[in-house]
Amino acid sequence: MGQIKVTKAPIEGLYIIEPTVHGDSRGYFMETYNQKDMEEAGLTMTFVQDNESMSSKGVLRGLHYQKQYPQGKLVRVIEGEVFDVAVDLRKESSTFGHWYGEILSAENKKQFYISPGFAHGFLVLSDVARFCYKCTDFYHPGDEGGLAWNDPQIGIKWPKLVGIYNGTADNTGYHMPDGTPLNISDKDKKWLGLKDSFVFNS
Repeated sequence: MGQIKVTKAPIEGLYIIEPTVHGDSRGYFMETYNQKDMEEAGLTMTFVQDNESMSSKGVLRGLHYQKQYPQGKLVRVIEGEVFDVAVDLRKESSTFGHWYGEILSAENKKQFYISPGFAHGFLVLSDVARFCYKCTDFYHPGDEGGLAWNDPQIGIKWPKLVGIYNGTADNTGYHMPDGTPLNISDKDKKWLGLKDSFVFNS
């Protein structure tokens, strides 16, 4: 029996990965990646790069993708909690423009596999979050694209976020219930909505 459970999300190309956790009074052990278990679930991707980021509460990163060198990403949180989101940008997909989100935390130990052809982002819900992910292609400077995190056409329901859409991806006026302001990069404030976004042909 495999040590890793793979479940398809409602959108084709997205998967929830749940490891078997072996714990006792000393702590715990788990396999975070097992190629055999993934292949048995139909996932045959090869990873070439591992990344890690640390972000504080209220930070939103995304929604990002690479245009000519699209990446598949296996993401997880090793400290704190985030709401992780993928948006389907595959032109011929029956779910084009649809989104799916999952709470990832150090506590639930879930992972989220996002196939190439999606925009990806996350919002930090805890005081601090450390976010790790494996990629199927390398980072290519100058190839990055983005999608407005608050585009009403997509309608992502970000948890614990209060604010009113002002027609742009700017974060002015958005905050968490405790008053923590939404914190996004200058670059992420400039992305456009779905109707003006890059799309993947396959």
